[in-house]
Amino acid sequence: MTDFSPDCIAALKRVSTATITTQLFKRGLRNCYIQGVRPLGAYGENMVGPAFTLRNIPSREDIDVMSVFANPAHPQRWAVENAPAGKVLVVDCRGDARAASGGEILATRLMVRGAAGMVSDGGVRDAAAIAKLPIPVFCSGPSAPLNLAVHHAVDVDVPIACGGVPVYPGDMIVGDGDGVVVIPAHLAEEVARDAAEQEVLETFLLTRIQGGARLPDTYPPNAETRAAYAEWLKNRG
Repeated sequence: MTDFSPDCIAALKRVSTATITTQLFKRGLRNCYIQGVRPLGAYGENMVGPAFTLRNIPSREDIDVMSVFANPAHPQRWAVENAPAGKVLVVDCRGDARAASGGEILATRLMVRGAAGMVSDGGVRDAAAIAKLPIPVFCSGPSAPLNLAVHHAVDVDVPIACGGVPVYPGDMIVGDGDGVVVIPAHLAEEVARDAAEQEVLETFLLTRIQGGARLPDTYPPNAETRAAYAEWLKNRG
């Protein structure tokens, strides 16, 4: 497991996924934004944490029956019961929202265990109740049928696809009002640092645009604008 610094975590809780995708684009990474998921609730800060993954394949009627939940080793139940504190459970449902990938009881158990959140490219049941929980949950939307109707959980903490994006265990997951982005673990520290710096610069540029500055020479900034930015930073201390 990669250990991320407190400064990295703190920065990623403040910066937007839009800024992060820009930083990843600068590093040649274009497929990092999980497609088709959105936050169920309104959360006070970004969801941030390393990925803990669960992979599903299509269910089969003779195997996926209610009695499988009596087995504590069932991968879905095991993943929830053993999700490490501070990590985000990322669920690969192949983008299929015909059935839920979890419900209120499982989300509550994740919350009690101290998980940083949950992301699924499928649906969730009990969506209205989950939206009121403090644990961030991102998914494709509500879906009442239980997971066994469509999904067969097979693997935990392995590389998966979620919303068309590769997710490796330990990758940094960040979610905000725009959605969820995946940062390769080895890039998380530098992306967090540069994203924080980018947002300070963009705060300055926004004040210039609000004051009537034109886009050319401002966004992106030319040498004159950057000099003004340096002076602005100096005055802010």
